[in-house]
Amino acid sequence: MNQVGTNNRMQLLSGRAHPELAKEIAQYLGVKLSKVQLGNFANGEISIRFNESNRGNDVFVIQSQGERVHESIFEQLLMIDAAKRASARSITAVCPLLSYARQDRKSAGREPIGARMIVDMLAAAGADRIMSVDLHSGQTQGFFNGPFDHLIAMPLFKKYIKDNFGKDFMFVSPDAGRVKLTERYSSSMGAEMAIVHKSRSVVKHNTVVAKQLIGDVTGRTCVIIDDMIDTAGTFCAVANLLKERGAKTVYGLATHGIFSAQAFELIEQSAFKQVIVTNTVPVDSEGKTNKIEVLSVAKLIADAINAVANSQSVSALFEGQNQI
Repeated sequence: MNQVGTNNRMQLLSGRAHPELAKEIAQYLGVKLSKVQLGNFANGEISIRFNESNRGNDVFVIQSQGERVHESIFEQLLMIDAAKRASARSITAVCPLLSYARQDRKSAGREPIGARMIVDMLAAAGADRIMSVDLHSGQTQGFFNGPFDHLIAMPLFKKYIKDNFGKDFMFVSPDAGRVKLTERYSSSMGAEMAIVHKSRSVVKHNTVVAKQLIGDVTGRTCVIIDDMIDTAGTFCAVANLLKERGAKTVYGLATHGIFSAQAFELIEQSAFKQVIVTNTVPVDSEGKTNKIEVLSVAKLIADAINAVANSQSVSALFEGQNQI
């Protein structure tokens, strides 16, 4: 792997949620992960102790919040608190997937704003900076009273598209909320786009029905764009609709492959030829479907960490597109 220049104050710490990604990030940076003792007491409380000094270091606490969500969150909070109490010079919470991002506003009465609460807790624990990949909504950055580095997987996906899809393809937004994201891909790659209108079932929770298609997909290779796949209900309903409307081939691209419940089974039975996600969270589809392909965001995150550690621009890595 190509290593990048780093300052000697950089220190990487990893929680237990996704150590493989943290190790890959460290390899790109040419540093070793600091040794951390992580365990649980008999009653489930998390036990943490750093085996190396944090004094005067720029500490990056890497923890994806996609698996064992609440334990992962609190583990990261405790690690940040420990680094703060150990006199770290600066602390960056690196959250490849920031949990509760879908709860970024009140959509009905008597609901919490979960994303704001998560950001507040990271700040209260001692994080000076937050770094995350493809937020569900850009407004989440405004919940933090400090630097918030919003990384995007768009360069990674664009390269994959150019290498694998040829020139005759079009992008599809799976719902109204992803139109802006789909337009960014469409305009930057000179491709057409279509939009699917969806509605959620009022009878069954987490169930989506794809209703209407705006655009002609007949005989076309269609690429559905989204930021995350959870239960895969939306993705599969849209893929099946596109196939019914005459699409030749259907692909899906999403940054965060959470794959809850029966997601793998739904994808296997759907019209998708391939679904491409990144490794912001661990993905294990072995024995369930061969339609999943995982790309690594390690270099993307490593480059951003290196930029922060050396007081360089993070936005320059994405040509400013992460601010759109």
